[in-house]
Amino acid sequence: MSAIERIIATLSSDGHEMYGGEAVTQLQHALQCAVFAEQAGAPEALVIAALLHDYGHLVAGDEGAAEKGIDLCHEKLGAEFLANWFPPAVTEPIRLHVAAKRYLCAVDPDYFETLSPASVTSLKVQGGPYNEDGVERFRRNPFWQDAVKLRAWDDLGKDPEMKTPPLDAYRDMLNRVAGSQGPA
Repeated sequence: MSAIERIIATLSSDGHEMYGGEAVTQLQHALQCAVFAEQAGAPEALVIAALLHDYGHLVAGDEGAAEKGIDLCHEKLGAEFLANWFPPAVTEPIRLHVAAKRYLCAVDPDYFETLSPASVTSLKVQGGPYNEDGVERFRRNPFWQDAVKLRAWDDLGKDPEMKTPPLDAYRDMLNRVAGSQGPA
């Protein structure tokens, strides 16, 4: 089984767990985020980043960790795992999507009010809003703007009534974007 087939199989089987205190499953959340990225006209690599941004939750098996006050750094775990097959245009926004939440809480006073209760809980264990140094460090990363876009889709992807294409609709795109990385 290829790496892409394994990723799809994991999302298909383990993605039916509820998404950290939200009203959607991991898979519904992933698909919704990918749809929002496509609707925004994002390049394929960023659509795939949106689809896979929480893959680290599945790798870690960390359901409920935030509620217990534990940060398993799913963003780093997922990015490191996926870097075996995907280019930085996919993995770096994934690595930074939690940092983007911390950044947005620091620079936009209204942003915090838009967070779901589960996202507020996870923000606490992820270190809370950045201070000025954190904001500047975040902005120095070449992928910071893509991470902010991904964060916006992440915040939106929590609608239990939203219709999405099936996961299989992204198979070819996953293969194309993984192929842009070169041989693994």
